[in-house]
Amino acid sequence: MDPDRDDAARLRRGDTAGLAGLMGRYQDRLFRYLLRLAGDEALAEDLFQQAWIRVAERVGRYDGSRPFAPWLFALARNLALDHLRRRRPESLDDHPEPEAPATPEANPFARALALQQGARLAAAVAELAPLDREVLSLRFEEDLALPDLARRLDVPVPTAKARLYRALGRLRERLLARAPASEWR
Repeated sequence: MDPDRDDAARLRRGDTAGLAGLMGRYQDRLFRYLLRLAGDEALAEDLFQQAWIRVAERVGRYDGSRPFAPWLFALARNLALDHLRRRRPESLDDHPEPEAPATPEANPFARALALQQGARLAAAVAELAPLDREVLSLRFEEDLALPDLARRLDVPVPTAKARLYRALGRLRERLLARAPASEWR
């Protein structure tokens, strides 16, 4: 049987080992997802903790005949978006600029160029609305194919494709505002 369903059933019976099993499988992916949505590490940590509390409280609502991951991520998504709406009702676009990611390249010039491009990309992604960051994160960080992306977002495949296309378009606009297209090749 499916370990997610087994652990959810254990948690439903009050056995906290079920929660530990679920957390062990999903904690890294869930935290990265929330970090992308929130754009702030401290907020992502708070949302991460709240998400697992909600899982424990609402596991009775989980339909064991369906996969657990979409239910978990929908719960976390709703929690994060609700929090962001309450915190900033005027705009969800303003987020602090993240630090530049490190690259493993040995050439100092290539590394400096990659760091510069990485910083521009991270800053451009951070400027996007949470829903755009979400779809980009699921597609490119979680490496979800369009059908899986649609299931995770709980929308039809054409809608998921349109959201991804629009998010990529907005990201492209922000990237081109930072540097000419020739620097992104």
